Amino acid sequence: MNNPALNTTKHTKGEATRAAILDAAVRLAAVEGFGALTIGALAERAGMSKSGLFAHFGSKDELQVATLDEAVRRYNEVAFLPALKAPRGLRRLRALANNWLQWVEASTLHSCPMVSAMHEFDDRPGVMREAIAEHMLRLNDEIMRGVQMTIESGEFEPDTDCEQFAFELFGIVATSYRSRNLFQDKRALVLADKALDRLINSCLAVA
Repeated sequence: MNNPALNTTKHTKGEATRAAILDAAVRLAAVEGFGALTIGALAERAGMSKSGLFAHFGSKDELQVATLDEAVRRYNEVAFLPALKAPRGLRRLRALANNWLQWVEASTLHSCPMVSAMHEFDDRPGVMREAIAEHMLRLNDEIMRGVQMTIESGEFEPDTDCEQFAFELFGIVATSYRSRNLFQDKRALVLADKALDRLINSCLAVA
């Protein structure tokens, strides 16, 4: 007869191992990109055998998608969900934008894995391109919903274009990562905050 406690222990150990693998994978992807996520490279980094890692992820595609999903989970935990605690309207929208800009530092990552994945796979058909497109579309929809709530609260002009706002906000975020990582510009976040203020101010309702 199976011992339920023993099964639970095995299950917990397996989950802990998988979590450790994904932590190493997210950090590797943030530095070297998702293309570096091979079973062999990650096994070496995680201090595991290839067969041991293969038991958790049966293919490179599965490993890459699971790593992307883990990065998104961390973003939601660190940036998105805390922003929802702010009141609906401008305060929540600003929290969503600020947290998005700052989540890499809060997560102690080198760069945003989602943005890295987008640049790697935007013109490469396959499961990773589909996965990153789905995540980015969902994020875009949440930003647009936040803009719509700010219109409904009376803080933004009624004719504010939600899609345009989301488009420009992503440009601010992407540019801030470029300045931070490529140019090593310590003013990246300050410049991004100024750009965000300008974007928000352009939409404010006239009293």
